Amino acid sequence: MAILLMLQRRGQVTAPEVAKELEVSERTARRDLDALGMAGIPVYSVQGRAGGWRLLGGGRTDLSGLTASEARALFLVAGPAASATPEVKAALRKLVRALPEPFREQAEAAASSLIVDSQGWGSSGATNQPPRFLDTLQDAVIRGVQARLGYVDNAGNETGRIVHPLGIVAKGPSWYLVTHTDAGRRTFRIDRVSSVTVTDEPVQRPENFHLAESWREIATEADRRRTPVEVHAICEPEGLVYLQTAVGDNLEIGAASSDGRVAVVIRGPSEYGIAGHLAGLVEWLEITAPQSVRDHLARIGTALTERYG
Repeated sequence: MAILLMLQRRGQVTAPEVAKELEVSERTARRDLDALGMAGIPVYSVQGRAGGWRLLGGGRTDLSGLTASEARALFLVAGPAASATPEVKAALRKLVRALPEPFREQAEAAASSLIVDSQGWGSSGATNQPPRFLDTLQDAVIRGVQARLGYVDNAGNETGRIVHPLGIVAKGPSWYLVTHTDAGRRTFRIDRVSSVTVTDEPVQRPENFHLAESWREIATEADRRRTPVEVHAICEPEGLVYLQTAVGDNLEIGAASSDGRVAVVIRGPSEYGIAGHLAGLVEWLEITAPQSVRDHLARIGTALTERYG
């Protein structure tokens, strides 16, 4: 299909051109060009220096008969959110590149408009049904047009705003819309969107914007807000596996010192909560800062001794 669309778009192709465009060998390109003819497609070869393969009589194929939802479903398979095999994704990305220019732009937007971040905030979480306005907002991302949102904030206050939709992310059970606004980049939980009016005004996309990179920044900042307390410690190597089990992704492992112990940084929502998590690891872990967490551990140790000593 990709080769056929290339023929339609360019009029004539050579095996080296097909091989380079679709990332295959010239032998594979020639085999597939021959296969088109065997399948009944009116493809013929022209010999000589200016030769190549052409479509007889301007033969054409048309993918524009796909509906918007069908096109979205097809090309989302090529994107990072898909569960398809790498081979399927690679094949569809090649097909996207071979599409006629007007259709290719939206196909590429569909393939890069969505990220599924399966790890929930602090846990794996359960998957819920997609929110009400997900399809409408994804269509705005793909078409590159602005939208007017009604939005309910954490306090239950509803406001209206114009946004430039840039991408959609599924994070655990929640869906988020990443946008550009007059105030800069903003992220909205889609289940809090109360209304959507899609406009015909084009999106103003920040220069060098990449959804995956932007989401990593957003997720990192959100995690830091959730876990504002930072504890520094030194851990015996054999205790690292227990520490990782206790605190999960809230652990940063640093370099080993001359005595073999490893520097670590642990993040959490509260000092007492971190102390409670780490109390059982005293055999391997020494907290170096802050002193307040060391004090919490000392009090926990005293209470344990009084109860069980």
